[in-house]
Amino acid sequence: MKTDQKEFFIKAINLLCSSLDITVAIERFRKHLKTAIPVDNVGISIFEPELKSIRNLIAANDEGAEWRDELIPLHVKTLRFIEKGEFAKPMIINDVATDENLGPMMDFVQPDPKYDLGRDVSTIGIPLLIDDNWVGHFNIVSAGVNKYRQEHADLVEPLQEPLALILSNCLQHMEILRLQEMLTDENRFLQNELRESMGDVIGQHYGLRHVMEMVSQTAPKDNPVMLYGETGTGKEVIANAIHYSSPRRHGPFIKVNCGAIPENLIDSELFGHEKGAFTGAFDQKRGRFERANKGTIFLDEIGELPMAAQVRLLRVIQTHEIERVGGSQTIPLDIRIITATHRDLTRMATEDRFREDLLFRINVFPIIIPPLRHRKMDIPELVDYFIERKAKELKLPEQPRLAPGTLNSLVSYEWPGNVRELENVVERALIRFNGGYLTLDDFLSPKHQPSVEQLSGENPEFLSFDEMSRQHILEALRKTAGRISGPKGAAGLLGMHHNTLRSKMKKLGI
Repeated sequence: MKTDQKEFFIKAINLLCSSLDITVAIERFRKHLKTAIPVDNVGISIFEPELKSIRNLIAANDEGAEWRDELIPLHVKTLRFIEKGEFAKPMIINDVATDENLGPMMDFVQPDPKYDLGRDVSTIGIPLLIDDNWVGHFNIVSAGVNKYRQEHADLVEPLQEPLALILSNCLQHMEILRLQEMLTDENRFLQNELRESMGDVIGQHYGLRHVMEMVSQTAPKDNPVMLYGETGTGKEVIANAIHYSSPRRHGPFIKVNCGAIPENLIDSELFGHEKGAFTGAFDQKRGRFERANKGTIFLDEIGELPMAAQVRLLRVIQTHEIERVGGSQTIPLDIRIITATHRDLTRMATEDRFREDLLFRINVFPIIIPPLRHRKMDIPELVDYFIERKAKELKLPEQPRLAPGTLNSLVSYEWPGNVRELENVVERALIRFNGGYLTLDDFLSPKHQPSVEQLSGENPEFLSFDEMSRQHILEALRKTAGRISGPKGAAGLLGMHHNTLRSKMKKLGI
C-alpha cells in the first residue's frame, strides 16, 4: 500500500519535535521511517572542512539511538565530493561499496561493529541546508544493494528543512553546553590560581619589610615588576600581594611557570589557538594571556622561555594585543605583567640567551626577595604558621608544640631550599609525629646543619647581642601567645618590667 505523503510528513514532524532529547526524537522518527521505506541505520553528521573530517553526532538502529560525537577523517575522493557541494536534494546510492565517491571510505575507515552492515549497503543521503548553506547530513542506510527507489527519496525530501532546523538547534545547544563547561573550567582554573592576600605574608614586618614597602609603592600602578630571588623564597607570594593590593584585585590572577611548558606548546598555552589550528586542536582555546585580561599575569621563571617565545612576548608587551594560533584577528588586552626569575638575566643577555630589549621592558621595577638565611628572624613565625596549617591538612587531633631548643637549630641552619624547604621539613615532622613535643632537627640536611664549633660560639659569624636579644624576645612572645604584661606575659617570663620590655621591643623593631 502506497504511503500517504502528507500523513507521513505530519507524523514525522510531530515525532521529531516530541522530545528535547534529540536522540529520543531521532529514534522515534527512525521507527516511523521504517514503516514506509527500508531502514536499518540512520545518522546525523556534520562536515568540518578545517579538519578534513566529518563528525558523526547521532546514530540509531534497532538497539536505540545514541550521541556519538565521533570525528572521522575523510578519504581524499570523499572530501573532494563533499567540497564540491553539487547536491541539494536527497541522493540515492544503491551500492555504496562501488560508488566512486563513498566507496573508498569503506576501506579507509575501520567499521564500527555495532552499526556495520557489511559492504553491500544502500543509502539515501539528505543534505541539510539553511539559507543554501550546508550544515550537515541525514543518512538513511539499509543492508543490501538496490534497496531504494526515487519514490523513497521523494517521500523524505519535504523533511530536509525541518531536519536542518533540528540539527541547527542541536548544534546551538551543543555550543551552549560547551560554553557552560568552559565557564565552569574557567572558574575552577581561576579559583586554583587564587592565593592568599597581602595581609597573610609572613615576615612583612621583619625580614620582608623592605620588600613589602616596595610592594606598596608599585601595587597601585600598572608598571611591569620583576621579582628576583632564589628558588623557594616566595616570589609567587609577593606577586600575589602586588595583585591583591592593586586596583586589579577583582580581576584574574593567572600564574604561568614558563619552565614547565613544552616548547612546542608555548604559543598555544600563552596565546590560545583556534579550532583546527593544528592536529588535535578540536576546539577553540583561550590562552593564559587572554584569561588574564583585566587582571594580572605572573610569568614565573621567565628566564626559561625560549628565544622565539621571547620575541612574541616582547610584541605583546609593546602592542597590548595577541593573536591566537591559527587565527588572524587581534585581541586587545588590558593586563599587568609580573615576572620572576632566580637567574642572572643580565648575564644571560650578554651571552645572547635572553633578549636584551625584553629585559629592558620587564625590568622596570625590580624587587629582590632575600633568601631565608638572610631573614632568620622570620623563622619562628613561619614555623608556627606551617605547623598550624599542616596540622589541619593532616587532620591531627591537636596542634603539636615545638620541643625546647628546636628553634635554635632552625635559626642556625642555612636553609638552601629557603621557605619551601622549611615547609617540607615541618610537614615531614608532622607526618612522623607520634605525640609529645615536635622536633625538626632530624629532618634537616646534615651538610647544612651547624657544626659543634658554631653551636659553641666559635663561629666568627655568630649573631650580634641585639640580634640574639631580639630572637630571645620573639621566642618569649611566641611562648606567651603575644602577651607582654601580666602573670603569663613575656615580661614575667624574661624577668623584666613590662615597660622595659616594650622599650626594648621598640628599639629592636619588634
